[in-house]
Amino acid sequence: MNSNYVADKSFEKTDFRIIGLPSGEYEACRFTDCDFSECDFSNFSFTDCEFVESNLSLVKLISTVFRDVRFTGCKMIGLHFDQCNDFGLSFSFNKCVLDQSVFFRKKLKKSIFNNCQLKESDFSECDLSGSVFENCNLSGSIFDNTILEMCDFRSAYNFSIDPEQNRIKKARFSRLNIDGLLNKYSIIIDN
Repeated sequence: MNSNYVADKSFEKTDFRIIGLPSGEYEACRFTDCDFSECDFSNFSFTDCEFVESNLSLVKLISTVFRDVRFTGCKMIGLHFDQCNDFGLSFSFNKCVLDQSVFFRKKLKKSIFNNCQLKESDFSECDLSGSVFENCNLSGSIFDNTILEMCDFRSAYNFSIDPEQNRIKKARFSRLNIDGLLNKYSIIIDN
């Protein structure tokens, strides 16, 4: 990794597709209304950083480090979080669009997804124990051999989770979205 170290810096309204973000380590930095779409974050490190109202769609994340990173109002389509560095991986998402993102085999215990759109995202073989999906659209998202114990899906919608293919002990659901656990049976549930 490049030895570039940046701390406590704010970046606003910057198009990094044109100027590029120098590779290195970023700590306690804030990126607001920035465009990173299709940039390469391979081997970058972000610790205690915040991305706000930014476009990170199709960013390359090979060996990228995210530790205590917050994403708010970001467009993040097609990201391969499965390629991120596992050590200390932790982030939260608020009002983000994460369609077609891949979290395959990641340990994401107690992750927060708040008011997010996660259409056609892949959570196969993840450990999402204790995570919260508050008011999230999970249409077409894949949960296969996923650990969902103690997850909160009470306000999530459009999900399809097979209880026989996933670990859901003590996961929380509401009566309004319980049909997401029964989709494979092709039954009709009336209100």
